[in-house]
Amino acid sequence: MTVAPLRIGNASGFYGDRFDAMREMLTGGPLDVLTGDYLAELTMLILGRDRLKNPSGGYARTFLGQLEECLGLAHERGVRIVANAGGLNPAGLADAVRQLAERLGIPVRVAHVEGDDLTAGHPRSLAAHAYLGGAGIAACLREGADIVVTGRVTDAALVTGPAVAHFGWAPDAYDRLAGAVVAGHVLECGTQATGGNYAFFTDHDPARLRHSGFPLAELHEDGTSVITKHGGTGGLVDIGTVTAQLLYETSGARYAGPDVTARLDSVRLTQEAPDRVRVSGVRGEAPPPTLKVGLNRLGGYRNEVAFVLTGLDIEAKAALVRDQMEAALDAAKSRPTEVRWDLARTDHPDAPTEETASALLRLVVRDRDQDAVGRTLSGAAIELALASYPGFHVIAPPGKASPYGVFEDVYVPQGAVEHVAVLHDGRRVPVAPAADTLVLEPAPEPALPEPLPPGPTRRAPLGVVAGARSGDKGGNANVGVWVRSDDAWRWLVHQLTADRFQNLITESCHLKVVRHTLPNLRALNFVVEGILGEGVASQHRFDPQAKALGEWLRSRHLDIPEALL
Repeated sequence: MTVAPLRIGNASGFYGDRFDAMREMLTGGPLDVLTGDYLAELTMLILGRDRLKNPSGGYARTFLGQLEECLGLAHERGVRIVANAGGLNPAGLADAVRQLAERLGIPVRVAHVEGDDLTAGHPRSLAAHAYLGGAGIAACLREGADIVVTGRVTDAALVTGPAVAHFGWAPDAYDRLAGAVVAGHVLECGTQATGGNYAFFTDHDPARLRHSGFPLAELHEDGTSVITKHGGTGGLVDIGTVTAQLLYETSGARYAGPDVTARLDSVRLTQEAPDRVRVSGVRGEAPPPTLKVGLNRLGGYRNEVAFVLTGLDIEAKAALVRDQMEAALDAAKSRPTEVRWDLARTDHPDAPTEETASALLRLVVRDRDQDAVGRTLSGAAIELALASYPGFHVIAPPGKASPYGVFEDVYVPQGAVEHVAVLHDGRRVPVAPAADTLVLEPAPEPALPEPLPPGPTRRAPLGVVAGARSGDKGGNANVGVWVRSDDAWRWLVHQLTADRFQNLITESCHLKVVRHTLPNLRALNFVVEGILGEGVASQHRFDPQAKALGEWLRSRHLDIPEALL
C-alpha cells in the first residue's frame, strides 16, 4: 500500500530567526510536521555561557515563546513539532514545554532525545556535543509524541527522523534516506531556500522578496521530494534558490551524516511548476563509522578599535597611528599575543560627505590575559587623541576585553555515544548505532564537458553569469558557485580552477583550496581551509562566517565569452 507523502516544513533557520514564522507556517496551509533549526556552532557556545549563569537553562527560550502562541494551533491541526531547540539541555526544555502545555490546558505528548552531550569527556571544553542522526527522533514519533525536542543533531536529522517514522524505512534504505537528507539540507536554513540571501535577487520584483515564506518539502516514500512553500506567501522557489542552499556549507560529492552518506553529485532538480522544484535521483551510501563532535571552548579575550581616517594621505595617516600603537603595545607590561591590522579603503576622492571621504583602520587584539587586551589597548588608543594624525577619532572608544570562543571538531566511533529516545511517558529507548558503515573517502572526480570553442570575450564580473553562496564550517569556509546554462557550465568548469580562485580571492593564496565538481547542479564547491582561524566565535576576520565571501568572488572580473553575456 502506498503511504501518503509527508508534508514537512521549517519555521526556524537559526536562534533568532523570525518569531512569527511558526504561526505563519501553521496557518498558511496543510502540514504534517513542522521543524525548527535553532543551533549553530556559535549558538552552542552562547548556550554554554548561558548555562554557566543558570544551570537550568541552556536551551533556546524563544522556542517556548513561539509555542505559547502556537501550541493550540498545532494541536488543533494535528501538526507534530520537531526542533533542536533543546541545545545543551533538551530534558530541561521538554519539562518546560510540559509545564507550558499544562498551563494552557493543551493535551500534548512531549518527548526528547539525549546522548549528544560529551562534555564530561572533554573537560577543557565549555560544550562538547556529538551530531546525532534522526533515529532517536523517529523512535519518539513512532511512540506517539506530538513534540520532540533534541540537543545537537545534524540539521537534516530533523527531516530524516520524521521520514523514517512516517514511511517505516529500514536503516539500510540508503537512497531514500539520502533523499530525505537532501530535503532536510534544503529546509534547514529557512528562507535561504525561498529567495533569502539569493545571488540573483535582482532578477525578481523586490516586493516579492520583502517577506519570504518559509519552505516546506513534500517528501515521498521513494525518497524524492518537492521543495515548495505555502501558497500566497512571499519569496520564490526555483532551481537557483534550491541549488544555492544545496551548496551551502557542504564540500564534496559525499555529504556524510550519521544516518546515511548522501551523494550530492546524484541530485537532479526539475522545475515542476512555479514555486515547486522536484528533487530526484539521490543516491545514498552507508554512513561513516564515526560521529562528528563539536567542541566549544573559551579561547581567551579580545578587543578592538576602529580608527577613522578622513580625506587626504590615508596611507600615511594609517602608518603613523599604527607605528604609535605598536610602540605603545611593545612598551606595555604584557603585549597581546595576537595583533591584527586591517585598512578598509571606504574613502572616495572629492567626496560629498565626510563619511564617504573616510577610511577605517581596524585593530583587533587577542590574548589569554584579559588585562593585555583591556587596559593596555584602551589606554594606548585614548592617549593618542591629541597626538596622532589630523582628524583623529575612532568609531567608539575601546571598552573592556570580551571573551571569545573557539570551535573545533573531533570524531568518535558511533558506538561510543549513548543515543537515547526519552518518550513522553518517561520510558528510555536506546538507539543502536548504524549496523553497517563505510569509511568516508573523496568521490572520484567526474569527467568534464568539452570547453566552449574560442571566441570574443569581454572583461566583466563573474557574477554576471554565476551565482554563489558561502558559509563557515569551523575554521574553514566553503564557496558554492553555480551557473544556469550548459554553455556557461562548459566555460565555468574549465576557467574557475582552484588556482584561479586563489588569484581572485587573495586571502586564500597561502591557504589550501580544494575544488569539488557537481555537474548535475552545474556547480563547483570550493573549501578554503583555515581562512576563519579558530571559527566564527573567534572573529578572526571582518566577515567571521564567510557569509559574503561568495559575493566578493562574484564581484571579481574575468574575461567572459561574449556569448554568455
